[in-house]
Amino acid sequence: MRTKILTLVAVLAGAALVSGPFAWAEPEPYLVGRGISDVTGPAAENGMMGYSKFDQKTTGIVQRLRSRAYVVVDRTTNKRVAYVNADLAMIFRAVQEGVLGKLQAKYGSTYTRENLLLSATHTHSGPGGYSHNLAYNLSILGMQPQALQAVVDGITESVVEAHEDLKPGSISLGFGELTNASVNRSRVAFDRNPDKGFFPQGIDPQMTVLKFRQSGTDVGAISWFATHNTSVTNANTLISPDNKGYAAYQWEHDDKGVRYLDNAAGFVAAFPNTNAGDMSPNLNLKPGSGPTENEWENARIIGERQNRKAQEIYRGPQSAVSGGVDYRMRFVDMSTVQVEGRFTTTGQPGTTCSGVVGASTIAGSVEDGPAIPGFSEGMQSPLKKLFEPLQMEVPQWLRDCQFPKASLVPTGLVAATPNVLPLQIIRIGQLHLVAVPGEVTITAGLRIRKAVAGELGVPVQNVLIQGYSNDYSQYVTTPEEYDAQQYEGGSTLFGRNTAPAYQQEFGKLAASMKAGTELPAGPTPGKPPFTDINLQTGVVLDDKPADKKYGDVLNAPKSSYARGETVTAVFVTGHPKNNLHRNHTFLEVQQQVNGQWVRVADDGDWSTRYKWERVGIAFSNATITWQIPADTPAGTYRILHHGDEKSGWTGKITGFTGATPAFTVS
Repeated sequence: MRTKILTLVAVLAGAALVSGPFAWAEPEPYLVGRGISDVTGPAAENGMMGYSKFDQKTTGIVQRLRSRAYVVVDRTTNKRVAYVNADLAMIFRAVQEGVLGKLQAKYGSTYTRENLLLSATHTHSGPGGYSHNLAYNLSILGMQPQALQAVVDGITESVVEAHEDLKPGSISLGFGELTNASVNRSRVAFDRNPDKGFFPQGIDPQMTVLKFRQSGTDVGAISWFATHNTSVTNANTLISPDNKGYAAYQWEHDDKGVRYLDNAAGFVAAFPNTNAGDMSPNLNLKPGSGPTENEWENARIIGERQNRKAQEIYRGPQSAVSGGVDYRMRFVDMSTVQVEGRFTTTGQPGTTCSGVVGASTIAGSVEDGPAIPGFSEGMQSPLKKLFEPLQMEVPQWLRDCQFPKASLVPTGLVAATPNVLPLQIIRIGQLHLVAVPGEVTITAGLRIRKAVAGELGVPVQNVLIQGYSNDYSQYVTTPEEYDAQQYEGGSTLFGRNTAPAYQQEFGKLAASMKAGTELPAGPTPGKPPFTDINLQTGVVLDDKPADKKYGDVLNAPKSSYARGETVTAVFVTGHPKNNLHRNHTFLEVQQQVNGQWVRVADDGDWSTRYKWERVGIAFSNATITWQIPADTPAGTYRILHHGDEKSGWTGKITGFTGATPAFTVS
């Protein structure tokens, strides 16, 4: 009897009382924290990253881009990992270095390359120019320091917020399938794979959801699913987090009541990508087509489908996450990997090659958006400076190594793309994330996952590819897919054995993790040349009509509106580059409540649009629209515009605010 009593006392000592005399919370083996911040770069005249279109420059905002961070600490060993998913096209080493520098200045060696995983959703509707590699800044007209600073600062802030939020908590894991939010855009290549039967629909339908709780309270979720974040086409010039950003916004803002500008801790819902290399959200296999012919509606629908499925899994059967927190990371020169025969398709040893861009890369993906048209046209002034470093013939030995690729530009030889890359695995209990610095097709991803799962002795379901992580090196296709030389194969930089090399090298990381041994850090990547080239002009000065003030309303709203209608207002403004308004807004929709004006929407909301337009040489206008949601309360409203102007005499930047006359919604 005494033994039973002691056992009961021990159980009760380890449990946390929730409510009522017999309600007990599950054990809390971890410290968990979540954070979110703004990574939105210049909203005007900054080239956009993803589609490689020289004329696709930002002209405003549909929704702001955000970084979502989670820190998990194993309370037994005190080991921790920090996971970040940001509304960006890619993560580049320039970002990783910038974030680590800031975190280490604040926290010392708490966060390192080994335990910090940075990932991107892969939106194609955000500002670019935040890489140190020339190839990825090419269509942006070079490095844009303001864009890089916004990304580094926002990601750092989200990790700091998650760090400061650490509390005892629990994590659980659930799985489900989503079959109507992706389609295989490279079926010709996929069908060459002998193991394609693992994906009978030609898609990877697995959605994996981590649930985070603090003392029994839901505080966040990470929902992985493979689909390109390209519902919005290359004709768009407004900043948008696309379908994955909408999924996060809908869960946080609409379903959980989070208001980003209130600076209050709220539910944080990330929707990262996995092996999405050949997965398109454009279900009709045409840019902006499917489920509808409206790109914005497509982004909303595909986002909503991810959100609804994620919440279904979140509420459904979940397994408690248990076990340690661990990590392994090393740099690998992907241009010189000697691949064992057990990983190649021939059974013979193979090798990788220095990065080369193929002809089909330049053509782009016709399902999601063609890339650079008339590549040779850019060789002429004024863009000559950008292209000169790429004017290098591909040596015959490299052509032979890259066969059957039609090799165009040896980007690896001129450091326009990285050869030395960070490979990382992080473990949170039974879930293992394989952080790949590129875009992995579903079958290439399956093979890498199987290699890692085999070394760890865990189910392949518990191993995920976390694409777009820590750096970027374009695509990873299977050797069979590579031979087809579709867009994805032509963009597989390191040749036919790229995926086998990743199978081998990630397998080494997994074996080290299981054995509890250390691995050599690998070669240290250097800073690439041509980093500081920038042909994009900055803001010289702002001007306005002589009879106007900054913030004046040029076109006022009507006096009254019904729900569902769109309110439009045009203001005299300055250039958005004068002040990015990160963690703030260029606009507010305000309602009059008890004699006070109260913000009800801003430029992070789906219902608003902020569009900037240059008029003449130095004049500019801001057009703000608000599509009145169906549940908007009847009342009196107005629209505010927050802007900034730069003096041509002193260079001083001065903020201003303009307001429309009031109007009613009924």
